[in-house]
Amino acid sequence: MRITVFGAGAIGGYLAAKLAIAGSVDLSIVARGAHLDAIKAGGLRLIEDGKETVARVNAAARAEELGVQDYVVLALKAHSLAPALDRIAPLLGKGTAVVTMQNGVPWWYFHKAGGALEGTRLGAVDPGGEIWQRIRPERVIGSVVYPAVEVDAPGLIRHVEGTRFSLGEPSGEKSERATALAREMVKAGLQAPVREDIRSEIWVKLWGNLSFNPISALTGSTLAAIVADEGTRAVARALML
Repeated sequence: MRITVFGAGAIGGYLAAKLAIAGSVDLSIVARGAHLDAIKAGGLRLIEDGKETVARVNAAARAEELGVQDYVVLALKAHSLAPALDRIAPLLGKGTAVVTMQNGVPWWYFHKAGGALEGTRLGAVDPGGEIWQRIRPERVIGSVVYPAVEVDAPGLIRHVEGTRFSLGEPSGEKSERATALAREMVKAGLQAPVREDIRSEIWVKLWGNLSFNPISALTGSTLAAIVADEGTRAVARALML
């Protein structure tokens, strides 16, 4: 199984390191700048549970160096996706699945959704429909990301908490391509449930972000501290309602 993580920052770097350490897939990453230089020189370093491990990964600045993949994981920020389409294209073959790990309502949201809005394109997240055209929604496996991870230095990823990456086909089916990827992620020590309704989970995460992130930004508090304090817990609950 050939997998490339495109955008190996915090989340992408964590996923890539875990898969590379497990060693059961042909893992590559596309990165840039000092981060790429550090990975090429000394590997992708991961600090987890107080222990540092070095993952040897095939790292490149240009996708052309890697060729067509079975899976491409898009771990770059949502607003960076459209400008990166030309760089992603060389990774895509006839059967390549694309795993979207961006926060927010995705550009493919209404593909295979059913109902009156089936196939509706969202101009707010995909102006002009360019992403829809260049990365056909039929390729997509949706993902909701939960780990908290930081890039401490170029080439150095620090895992804070969480290991769950929910996966789901837009159609809701438990496809072989989704379950095969989930198996490899589980081998790497991650949680990778395949959901029948990935859209609902997207909204649950957004609901939590809406309710907790502003409080965290204003107070500098962690989620644990916010829910432990009677005042901030009440504010979060009010936002949720």
